Amino acid sequence: MSRVNLAIIGGGLVGASLALALQAGAKARGWKIVLIEPFAPGDSFQPSYDARSSALSFGARQIYQRLGLWQAISRRAEPIKQIHVSDRGRFSTARLSAMEEGVPALGYVVENAWLGQCLWQGLDKDVISWRCPAEVTRLEPLEGGYRLTLNDETTLECDLAVLADGGRSGLREQLGIGVRNRPYNQSALIANITPSEAHNGMAFERFTDDGPMALLPLPDNRCALIWTRQGMDAQRLAELDERSFLSELQGVFGYRLGTLKQVGARHLYPLSLVEAEEQVRPHLVVLGNAAHSLHPIAGQGFNLSLRDAQALADALLASEQLPGDFAVLQAYRERQRLDQNLTVGFSDQVTRLFGSKLPLLSVGRNLGLLGLDLLPPAKRWFARQAMGLGTRPDA
Repeated sequence: MSRVNLAIIGGGLVGASLALALQAGAKARGWKIVLIEPFAPGDSFQPSYDARSSALSFGARQIYQRLGLWQAISRRAEPIKQIHVSDRGRFSTARLSAMEEGVPALGYVVENAWLGQCLWQGLDKDVISWRCPAEVTRLEPLEGGYRLTLNDETTLECDLAVLADGGRSGLREQLGIGVRNRPYNQSALIANITPSEAHNGMAFERFTDDGPMALLPLPDNRCALIWTRQGMDAQRLAELDERSFLSELQGVFGYRLGTLKQVGARHLYPLSLVEAEEQVRPHLVVLGNAAHSLHPIAGQGFNLSLRDAQALADALLASEQLPGDFAVLQAYRERQRLDQNLTVGFSDQVTRLFGSKLPLLSVGRNLGLLGLDLLPPAKRWFARQAMGLGTRPDA
């Protein structure tokens, strides 16, 4: 049976980012790290109209710059130069500008396949060994670590196991780690859209009584649509023919980008706020969507997970202990607690405030948007949240 210092279970965007944040320090210390992922990455990037994408905050760019990856990622990263926030049927709007914040962009929209390709290509295979395709079917605590059983019946032991296997983590459940689940009774409809006019790096957040929507700029003048509606209504929209769907979307969004000409494949995702009740145990860390899964409209979920991954790597590499020391893991958890609480709270309150039909809250958000545009301190605070800088102790 082989033994490693650290096993990262899940080689998606969060797990691969953690491996990259660790690899230079791990090489210097002689640590053995294994990355276990069920789905093998493609040998090369294949552009697709329907590619899923993620919004990276400016803070995420800083992390990837630190890891030496941003130059590669930026080749297909569409900068968000402005964010236009509006409330349908009401006069108030707000605009956030990269120029006003003194940054090259408020954030970037990157296709997940491209980001994943950049991350996997950045891995040093002499430091990070990978088991792919492979799946961990059983995780057992030992005196000084964990034993992993893989789907081919092989086993390995590790000093530290990191669960980064997604929001529906079966291993989290297997270990008896409970979750706090607050359903929004909504689904997110995800699709890519082509407008008739250039988006010029403008992102749109539009709030309606039926749920919020976002249009984010993509390469090739496409936009990534995240449209949140009640479950049955979301299903109805997903089943409309292309012409009817674009007509309904146009009626809600308006003509800020001219005529909406094309929509790609539509996908539905039920939404809820999910938080693991435990994120650290001796020799164990829960990371990414397995730790916290947020509403997508505020664009904070992956960026928070990336900050967690970087903070975990920093804590492990700053310690003289082997990975898995509980005091080190507790210190990491405490360091990230404020960031997580504020980010989760910000995302949840934005969702609830702007998704409410209650008249008092409707008036409140209308005044809030007006105040946001008129009061520089409030506007700057909101911008720093959007850029992933507002809750960092070093920001």
